[in-house]
Amino acid sequence: MNAPEQARLRMTVPMEVGICCADLDGMLAFYTGVLGLALVNRVSVPADKAAATGLTSAGYDVARLQTSYGERVKLLQPAVAPQPRPAAGAILDRQGATYLTFIVRDLPGVVRQLQARGVTFDSAPAPMEVRPGTWLAFFRDPEGNVLELVEYDDPAAYRPDLQPDTAAAAE
Repeated sequence: MNAPEQARLRMTVPMEVGICCADLDGMLAFYTGVLGLALVNRVSVPADKAAATGLTSAGYDVARLQTSYGERVKLLQPAVAPQPRPAAGAILDRQGATYLTFIVRDLPGVVRQLQARGVTFDSAPAPMEVRPGTWLAFFRDPEGNVLELVEYDDPAAYRPDLQPDTAAAAE
């Protein structure tokens, strides 16, 4: 008997992440003005379509943002205010906790730029080396969503699959 074939997602574009928010305009100002993501578009989805998707029984507005690397962050504000998030604590104290990771160059410089724009970091010191060659800094957006900045001394060792030679060979 043959072993069953394992399921595998065949992605066609970089991953996109959605974040439910209460103040779309405020979040847009932060993600575009402070972090520098580009606004791709902003649309409204009517209640009937929103309910059919299972996202909300009311309509919602969504703004799509893009990083310089091509990933997208979707900010979604339902027509009916979402329930507030639980009080902040340590990131991993809550089951299901999630955060976005942005892998960058010159993490100390990025931290300084964000601090100059009013960002407060959860990590102390920021950045900090968590293992040899891996530096990180955690902070939160205006609605408390956790964001992580990471710099690897050797990005090719961390993600050899993204190197031109190995990416072509993997196909």
